[in-house]
Amino acid sequence: MKQAVRIENDGGVRSLVLCRGDEYNTITPQFRDEFGAALDEADTDPTVRVVLIRAEGPAFCAGFGLDWSTLAQATEESGPERAWDSVADMAMIGSFADTWAKLFELSKPTIAAVHGWCIAGGTDMILNADMIIAADTARFGYPPARVWGTPEAPWMWVARLGLERAKRYLLTGDEMTGAEAAEIGFVLEAVPEDDLLETATALAQRMALLPLNQLQMLKLLCNDVARDMYRPERSRLLGTLFDGVARHTQEGLDFVSRAQEVGWRQVVRERDEPFGDYGSRPNDTGT
Repeated sequence: MKQAVRIENDGGVRSLVLCRGDEYNTITPQFRDEFGAALDEADTDPTVRVVLIRAEGPAFCAGFGLDWSTLAQATEESGPERAWDSVADMAMIGSFADTWAKLFELSKPTIAAVHGWCIAGGTDMILNADMIIAADTARFGYPPARVWGTPEAPWMWVARLGLERAKRYLLTGDEMTGAEAAEIGFVLEAVPEDDLLETATALAQRMALLPLNQLQMLKLLCNDVARDMYRPERSRLLGTLFDGVARHTQEGLDFVSRAQEVGWRQVVRERDEPFGDYGSRPNDTGT
């Protein structure tokens, strides 16, 4: 089985490289498990002070692999008489949400360098990072807001954008470029793609000059304020519950049935055509 996450070290900076670029680094159970294990290892390694997440290929993360996730739902619920097991569903989605939350909960700073697509489940994951530096041409968004999903940790959208802007993007599923994301506070900074890795690495190395205990205390102080303001655990619980509900509305079930008939690329194209974005473009792969 092809490796999903590669680990690299440079002084006190631990890089986690998403390395299934030919598959747009889509999310799978294997990816979840490798990513979570790599974060756990980085947190317990005393030589690591900062964690940097980056990706190979044309996309940072194009969301969940719809080929396996739609198949999983269709297989588990083969007919309308089959009842939805909400507890099992929450446990399944929660296993992904809990893994992404490690970026926020890790005792050490986490920085993401994002290029290309970072949408749907990709945002569920990377919005948990302490800081995001994006290529100005990167594209962010949550297209499953249109059908078949909700964010697993919606508090991250509100914390970064404020309530009104968070609603503006989630109630349309619209996309934003890296440059637009930086302008409205969704990411820390946007730079030309050719400068992305250098910029993110320089920030990580600058932080790594501090003693580890200082980094840990300062991150904990900031996170403590965020916990009081946004109640992330409650938000994550409600987000995973509603994500399951959204996948089992009549519209969600119809989406899966249509995907079985015509394939997920076509069903995504049909979803996005009225908006003129994501999968409606001839060569795009947005999920």
